[in-house]
Amino acid sequence: MLEVIARRLFATLFVLLGLSLLVFLMLRLVPGDPIQVYLGVEATDPALEQRLRVALGLDRPILVQYARYVRRIAVGDLGRSILTQRSVAEDMLPKALNTAQLALVSLSIALAVGLSLGTLAAVRRFSVWDHGGLLVALAGISLPVFWVGLLLQWLISVQLGLLPSAGKGGIERLILPAATLCAPSIALISRVTRASMLEVFQQDYVRVARAKGVSERAVLWRHILPNGILPIMTVVGLQFGYMLAGAVVTETVFAWPGLGRLIVDAIKDRDYPIVQGGILLVGAVFVVINLIVDLLYLAADPRLRLRAQ
Repeated sequence: MLEVIARRLFATLFVLLGLSLLVFLMLRLVPGDPIQVYLGVEATDPALEQRLRVALGLDRPILVQYARYVRRIAVGDLGRSILTQRSVAEDMLPKALNTAQLALVSLSIALAVGLSLGTLAAVRRFSVWDHGGLLVALAGISLPVFWVGLLLQWLISVQLGLLPSAGKGGIERLILPAATLCAPSIALISRVTRASMLEVFQQDYVRVARAKGVSERAVLWRHILPNGILPIMTVVGLQFGYMLAGAVVTETVFAWPGLGRLIVDAIKDRDYPIVQGGILLVGAVFVVINLIVDLLYLAADPRLRLRAQ
């Protein structure tokens, strides 16, 4: 088991290295000059531009710049913002925590609602509950996130006056953006849960348990849910990563000061270090989540451990 974990960790390091290279090259190939952004359009002193380029290391060959970049991120140094001159980590940390808070609350809602709807739809197959769950899933997948957010603002905040419409503060300001962000995840989790449980329903050990007179509640909790959880784990892990990476629309609609808005603003300002640090952080979260799900798979299913060895 330890050897399998070591192989997974080693592969993850290579993935992170490849991610850093893609992020580094992507920004260098986009047209535009960060020096011009930093100095402003009225700057006309070539000597000043050259001194700043040397200070930022942008005068060196691209391979040298990348090697320097990798050495710095290996020790946790993401550089300094070109515009604010503050540490990238210092600028990103509070925004990343805000996004993580929003994503965790959204994922909790999606898990509670999605698992409940999926389980109910599987147990009451072809009933009104099943059809209702399908409609909820279709709405969650089809409706644009920004439209859902605006609709909730208009209905809950403007018409009913129950919750604040935007901004960061207490739990009352977190409810609407979390409900907006979790809508697609509820749809996906509920349908995957239904499909996974229906597949387990057809297994022989479920039929044997029912033939022995085991109650339906016991069959559900002891046999169906434990054996149908693996596909759901994958979806939940990926959805958490999508929430962290895709929260920018929700953050914009609800004026939530998160990481997505920071990255978008940095892209417009050509602030290379902020963009690199933000994208690298989001990508690293995806990679780590996949690693955790992979290891949970191995822990939950002995057959996978035997195949991996």
